[in-house]
Amino acid sequence: MFRRIAPLFAVLLVLAGCATRPSEDSTAPPEAEGVFPVTVAAPGAPAVTLDRQPQRIVSLSPSATETLFALGAGPQVVAVDSASNFPEQAPRTQLSGLSPDPEAIAAYRPDLVVVYADTTGLADALARTGTKTLVMPDAKTLDDAYAQFEVLGKATGHQAEGESLARQTRDDIDKIVADTPKRSLTYYWELDQTFYSVTSATFAGQVLTRFGLTNIADGADPTASGGYPQLSAERILQSDPDLIFLADSKCCGQNAQTVAARPGWDTLTAVQRGQVIALDDDIASRWSPRIVELVRTVADAVARTGA
Repeated sequence: MFRRIAPLFAVLLVLAGCATRPSEDSTAPPEAEGVFPVTVAAPGAPAVTLDRQPQRIVSLSPSATETLFALGAGPQVVAVDSASNFPEQAPRTQLSGLSPDPEAIAAYRPDLVVVYADTTGLADALARTGTKTLVMPDAKTLDDAYAQFEVLGKATGHQAEGESLARQTRDDIDKIVADTPKRSLTYYWELDQTFYSVTSATFAGQVLTRFGLTNIADGADPTASGGYPQLSAERILQSDPDLIFLADSKCCGQNAQTVAARPGWDTLTAVQRGQVIALDDDIASRWSPRIVELVRTVADAVARTGA
């Protein structure tokens, strides 16, 4: 999640199996699919062996929640964290993905818990109740995101759907990028009103790099500050970006009008040419299949610069 300032090739044990996609309207867990036991892992995370298809999944990662439902594992999900606001039918609770409480999680009797990090010993605590924990770290590249789709598919008994989702998402993004006019443009990506931004070393930055855009936040070292530097208003004004992407529209009410009202910002090229783009904060900060929507928004903005 970009706003948390945190930041695959998934290591897969290939087992033959096929899956049929369950109806997301179904209230009963699907029959066992695929072949179990199965071992899955994400780079930098421990491998997890699942003896059987999980039927009571708790997701504490909004990106994972969206992916689980997209690949057809929705009926197996019994609870998601408070930040998992998509899709609408996800069983949202007060569980926290930032400060997970093992006792609160255990109350849902999960057989699999999906998290984006485990820095508090959650996996060990849940293991004492017989619950497996699958860590899915923040994706750093599009390939990481595609690999996570496959990992979640395999872990939940939907291997074919996970592979198909990864392939379709990759193909959609590649086509959008290929169909977008190539232009030499600069951009500023805003995380909040204190001018925290992302560099091209982050997930969001690498997505925009696909379009050949130049990030004004890169400086001499795009990896500095973990890829999330705080810029100054003076630096932004001096850089005069062609495009401004606002990833703080929903959280903080930012839009083209509020940006233009900032001292001196009405002189910026992006403001004068109507190239201030208010993004959906959630889509802009997750690596779920909705990445395609973000890529399409960027493509439309780039195309409009030549209109």
